[in-house]
Amino acid sequence: MKSLDRSRLDNLLRSEEQKFHDEHPKSYELFKRARQSMQGGVPMLWMIRWAGTFPVFVKEAKGAHFTDIDGHSYIDFCLGDTGAMTGHSPIATISAINEQAAKGITLMLPTEDAVWVGEELQRRFGLKYWQFTLSATDANRFAIRMARHITGRPKIQVFNYCYHGSVDETFITLDVEGTPVSRRGNLGPPVNPVETTKVIEFNDVAGLETALLSRDVAAVLAEPVMTNIGIIHPDPGYHEALRDITRRTGTLLIIDETHTLCTSPGGFTSKYGLNPDFLTCGKSLAGGIPAGVYGFTLEVAEAFWAKLELDQSDVGGIGGTLAGNALSIAAMRATLENVLIPTMYERAEKLADRYETGVLDVIKEFKLPWIVKRLGFRVEYWFRQTPPRNGGEANAAVDSELDRTMHLWALNRGILMTPFHNMALISAEASEADVDTHTKVFREAVLALFG
Repeated sequence: MKSLDRSRLDNLLRSEEQKFHDEHPKSYELFKRARQSMQGGVPMLWMIRWAGTFPVFVKEAKGAHFTDIDGHSYIDFCLGDTGAMTGHSPIATISAINEQAAKGITLMLPTEDAVWVGEELQRRFGLKYWQFTLSATDANRFAIRMARHITGRPKIQVFNYCYHGSVDETFITLDVEGTPVSRRGNLGPPVNPVETTKVIEFNDVAGLETALLSRDVAAVLAEPVMTNIGIIHPDPGYHEALRDITRRTGTLLIIDETHTLCTSPGGFTSKYGLNPDFLTCGKSLAGGIPAGVYGFTLEVAEAFWAKLELDQSDVGGIGGTLAGNALSIAAMRATLENVLIPTMYERAEKLADRYETGVLDVIKEFKLPWIVKRLGFRVEYWFRQTPPRNGGEANAAVDSELDRTMHLWALNRGILMTPFHNMALISAEASEADVDTHTKVFREAVLALFG
């Protein structure tokens, strides 16, 4: 197995930074201008963490590609970190958006489309009742509130290095001694999440049993496969154990399918027969228009309804004025009906097969101690020899400098990867040539590092 020369890596990164700066003069000028009106020169602060020394400013996007204001074209394997999983601006979704925008955008009243979407979500995921939000974050927040209200329990349970949007309770981790602490970078938490949340490692059945034994946890909030610290699959039998333990302890189970919807049209839940009490999802459901949903079982609905003060439901902390707006719902219907369908998944997975094979061939050629992980048409490579089983192991494997170099090398050659880890989301709108271009660029990067 080859080892990495860190000085060579550092020199390569500096060279790629200069190349990026030289080839993006218009983005740089716009970035300087933006810094006068937006903190950090970006509309959302984490955008400063892209691999370049400043962000690329986009001119237009369509399908699996976009163009920046300097005229460079890119293959998009980030796709808005899942928000554009359908490909940018799918025709059916755009048509529905245009039609609905002309008829009214938001009313705080239901439309017929809402009924269709509720029935379709019921069919896909198997949960009885559905409600709408503008993000998966809000869907998770509202499900947590419902769970606490039903059970009367104060805490929730999450997994180390999980990610569920900006839900306050989830910014908790385990330190090197295994003690729960507020996660590094947690900005201005209203309370220390240690007071609201228990945290254990994913795939730790014994730890889960211990955590829930005291019966003070209202709900376990989990992705069925961890994705935001990299793809971490459940051990065989883990989901069965998770469901058994939650039921025995009277704990509700919330499954967040926001990233794992790449597994099938009904997510990991449908494909592998999970039976959660709640299911949350967002990002890609409306083809890029802000939208989220949360569903729950008949039993949850009845327990919640029995404790609901109807005349106070508008100030109960669940819901929002723009949630379920006509435009988002119309976009969701068009996307579910015409885009997020089996044929799309079949094409995207075939492209992901090709992508995975290309990366593995390069790893084998150069005898690298790296691996590839896969979930549906989401593929990533890791700079380690064995798959991590939990968030702690995954975090320990992070090599930020190598990550940034690989991302910037790709970006400078017309490929955008998902930031913060080496993950590609393969749109069905991509081509085999797009995938082969990545294999070529990936090999060139490896050659520059190890050749």
